[in-house]
Amino acid sequence: MTIVIIRIRGQVGLDKKIKETLNRLRIRRKYSCVIIDENKKEIFGMLEKIRNFVAYGNIDDKTLGELIEKRAQPIEKKKKVDVKNILEGIKKGEKYDKLGIKPFFRLHPPRGGIDSKIHFGKGKGVLGDNKEKINELIRRML
Repeated sequence: MTIVIIRIRGQVGLDKKIKETLNRLRIRRKYSCVIIDENKKEIFGMLEKIRNFVAYGNIDDKTLGELIEKRAQPIEKKKKVDVKNILEGIKKGEKYDKLGIKPFFRLHPPRGGIDSKIHFGKGKGVLGDNKEKINELIRRML
């Protein structure tokens, strides 16, 4: 199970504990995302803490390939990104510096905008667990 976490809210007015949690997950800027392949209870505890500031869900292989192809930043600027090797490495659980890319992806704001950031009991908002709908959001942000 591969989880993608996208930061939706910015820096202004954040609690210190929330900032620290976002920094530990390497999501330092608005509209940046990370991919987590580990099923550790610590990660889910962090997600529960920051669920009002990020959107997260399960990413499929096709969207992951597009994300790597369009948004992966190589550590060495002169080298090109090899999508197939990086996809296989992420599935095996290799570290990003070993694969030659940075551990985060910078995205655009979503095309068509965000209807409502917060869930108002109707399941409309973007923040929190989006399960499979996160793939559509990522495609709009590439």
